[in-house]
Amino acid sequence: MGLSLEEKVNNLPLNPGVYIYKDAKGRVLYVGKAKRLRNRVRSYFQDSRNHDGRIKVMVSKIHDLETIITDSEAEALILESNLIKKHHPRYNIMYRDDKSYPYICVTKGKRPRIFPTRTIVRDGSRYYGPYSHVGQMRNMLETIRQAFNLCTCACSPKLINRTKGMPKWHSCFNEYIGECSGDWDAEYYQNVMDKVIRLLNGKTDGLARELKEEMAIAAQSLAFEKAAKLRDGIEALDRYSKKMKIISDRQVDRDIFALAVNREEAVGCGVLFKIRDGKLLGKYHRYLKNIEELSESTMLQSFVEDYYTSALAGIIPDEVYLSNDLIDEEPLLEYLWQEHGKKVPVHVPKIGEKAQLIRMAQSNARLLIKEYLLQKAKSEKDRIPHSVQSLKRDLRLDRMPRRIECFDNSNIQGSDPVASMVCFVDGQPRKSEYKRFHIKTVVGADDFASMREIITRRYTRVMKEKKHIPDLIVVDGGKGQLSSAVSVLKKIGFYGQTPIIGLAKRLEEVFVPGETEPVMIPKTSSSLKLLQRVRDEAHRFAITFHREKRRKRTLSSELDKIPGVGPKTARKLLKYFGSVKKIKSAEPDQLISAVGQSVGKKIHAYFHETANNEMTKKNERNNINMR
Repeated sequence: MGLSLEEKVNNLPLNPGVYIYKDAKGRVLYVGKAKRLRNRVRSYFQDSRNHDGRIKVMVSKIHDLETIITDSEAEALILESNLIKKHHPRYNIMYRDDKSYPYICVTKGKRPRIFPTRTIVRDGSRYYGPYSHVGQMRNMLETIRQAFNLCTCACSPKLINRTKGMPKWHSCFNEYIGECSGDWDAEYYQNVMDKVIRLLNGKTDGLARELKEEMAIAAQSLAFEKAAKLRDGIEALDRYSKKMKIISDRQVDRDIFALAVNREEAVGCGVLFKIRDGKLLGKYHRYLKNIEELSESTMLQSFVEDYYTSALAGIIPDEVYLSNDLIDEEPLLEYLWQEHGKKVPVHVPKIGEKAQLIRMAQSNARLLIKEYLLQKAKSEKDRIPHSVQSLKRDLRLDRMPRRIECFDNSNIQGSDPVASMVCFVDGQPRKSEYKRFHIKTVVGADDFASMREIITRRYTRVMKEKKHIPDLIVVDGGKGQLSSAVSVLKKIGFYGQTPIIGLAKRLEEVFVPGETEPVMIPKTSSSLKLLQRVRDEAHRFAITFHREKRRKRTLSSELDKIPGVGPKTARKLLKYFGSVKKIKSAEPDQLISAVGQSVGKKIHAYFHETANNEMTKKNERNNINMR
């Protein structure tokens, strides 16, 4: 009989390594690395740890544990990355590319080939890129051809059947068939390949200097044909260099990593700027999934580690700058030191040129998320947003809460009481369905009674007119507001047709009928953020309506003081002139045309008499002050 999960955890060593959690069916749930396996794995099963909901669910599914001991954290980092790519665990951050990027592949062997590709094969070949568009990659290949006379096929013309013409994929043979690089001497070929690798890594300045020295030597030796080819190569390098954006005056290699996150849609985007010799060599981005309840530091660490342990990393830079601190930077620092041969500083800049680069990368990341969500919305018109799906899960609802109706009250010490109802469909406001309520049966500041009135009015009408029944009703408030709403829903016979909850603002607690304790949804959850948006929109709509009503009442009350002017005439005047100020300054003829001769003259006399009285009082005060 094998060891139990508890026995395996208790007998783990303190060595660095990788741990793999599996469920009852043997499927990999999560892959992680640790400096000390025993301490890290034990932390998942300790009740004292304040784990988020996502981790608690994962731990409840763990049935078996497998560990692999490594010699260092750097080895654990590489192994973790490979295992994640192999198993695609449910609870690890997963990556999604919005397209298949073009790369330049340099194959392994004594006579490497160079060719464009969109597929990465782990056979020891090196891949350079990714390039943001295919034109950029073709520009690099053309620079290689012109600068070094190197064919991207790198095979002998003897293999080509000239009687059948040139294959389309051997387009470079049209120019170089006479002296294909496939026939070059092995030592010379390797020398050229070393220069090509430097070009692919962005080292254009030093390369141009070397070619100029070779050209001078060739000219002095009267090898003018060779000197002419070197000159053409230098010009090709110069044209390519001018197209590269200069980021810094210092000829330094830097990698700039930044992250942007959309919590509502549970998607993140990591962006990398590759700076070589002070010039922006290229940009790379990936979308992050499975990020609910994860911190930005955790997401960024995953993105950075995944990049450096992949075939895309190329040369390790002299400096690395990040938009956020990492959770545990030691494995990455050790790995970069091993690969680079010296310490690579990793910093989070706050001011200056590097901080500006971080902000630029973050702006790119935010724009990419917007583009991604727009494309997603276009391709999936009937798609249910992630936040709506999360809300169904967190509240344990029977059906998807695609249509949500939320209610809120507004008054000032009982005056001008109003209420609002907002409607959200698939996580977005449906303003054509918004409703405003004048509170009719409640006197004073009684929010519970006001809630009972508007819930009764709304759902009595829904049943009578057979309107669309919402998938979820939300009331702004705690147990009291919820109880008031539930009582009238039962009274009118609507209770049970759709779920109802209360959202208390102070601690963002969600109350459910029949439950004494609130449902605590994680603060970073997209479902809670959706409820907050709905609640805040209902509050905004109610406040706006209340202010509008109070303003109209204030204006009407001033007109009501005029003899012969009632509420109906006051509304007519306000509609005609737009404001009391304009009514005050109106000429007698204008007032007469609006409300008739008798009332018009009274209004004009009232405001002018009031203005004269105010002027008299002001003069009297001034005279007293002068004495």
